[in-house]
Amino acid sequence: MTAEVQKYTLEQIEALEVAPGFEHEKLEGWVPSLASDEEVRDALEKAFDYRGDVTITTKSGDKIEAYVFNRQTGATLQDSFITYFAPNVNGKLKMSYAEIARLEFSGKDRAAGKHWEDWVKAYNERKAAGEKDIALHPDKLE
Repeated sequence: MTAEVQKYTLEQIEALEVAPGFEHEKLEGWVPSLASDEEVRDALEKAFDYRGDVTITTKSGDKIEAYVFNRQTGATLQDSFITYFAPNVNGKLKMSYAEIARLEFSGKDRAAGKHWEDWVKAYNERKAAGEKDIALHPDKLE
């Protein structure tokens, strides 16, 4: 039995989509209010989804440039943690939500303006041009 490769148009792909699309928020440069526990939790959830660096100011006054790649929420801010990478530091770092006084979405949002539709269009164009064994790669970081 031979397998036939199906080519899909963007419209066909969208018709197959089961879940509604995600609207990417423009967070670059945003400094959220952290006046309540709920605001802290909401801001750190957005920092987890953000594809750029954030600047964290701790309650002790330290400023840390960080890429937040994980979070664990607990019953209190003290029991909730982010896990992040920082420049010039080897390995993962961990910080309690309760230690954070200020958060700034300071780094360039690497996902801004990047959409699934753009990826599919580029893929289809390369395929139509006759390229074989193609794979699309992310944009180079500056």
